[in-house]
Amino acid sequence: MGLAGARVDAIAERTNTTKRMLYYYFGSKEGLYEAVLEQVYGDIRALEQELQLAEMEPVEALREFVGFTFDYHDKHRDFVRLVTIENIHGAKYIEQSKTFKARNSTVVKTIEDLIARGVEAGKFRDDVDPIDLHLMISSFCFHRVANRHTWGAAFGRDPSGTRSRARHREMIVDAVSRYMRRDG
Repeated sequence: MGLAGARVDAIAERTNTTKRMLYYYFGSKEGLYEAVLEQVYGDIRALEQELQLAEMEPVEALREFVGFTFDYHDKHRDFVRLVTIENIHGAKYIEQSKTFKARNSTVVKTIEDLIARGVEAGKFRDDVDPIDLHLMISSFCFHRVANRHTWGAAFGRDPSGTRSRARHREMIVDAVSRYMRRDG
């Protein structure tokens, strides 16, 4: 439904509060939407930090990170929907956030550290930009959730089905791992 279709009275009813309280805390429907965006991005970033990837060897840590990202997108379809809606809005609301960029810098630092450890161990190639790698991982994991309906209509397969899910998870983890592998 997104921001345009959301009704504040329906939100108030679903959250057992009043419109008045929502406006008091968030100022507007847009303010509430911005708070929701900040919260959902904060949730994934907090969980990424709990993975303790620095304690794993680099190849295992990369596979864990990719698998986590896949699982998160698969289980949190509302997150995928909100990100899609915000992209339709041209990132208009999230750009107003005072914490968004700083909050998301943690994933870049995590990937930077992971790449550096893998390069140092002679396991990873040394020419990969961490933001590009994050884009690759997110793209693989996000697409199958965001486009599952049109994909199913076009090809008669639901990418979120149990068998497809397991196969896709392994395929994506393997593809990113092979991409990062240092040849030679």
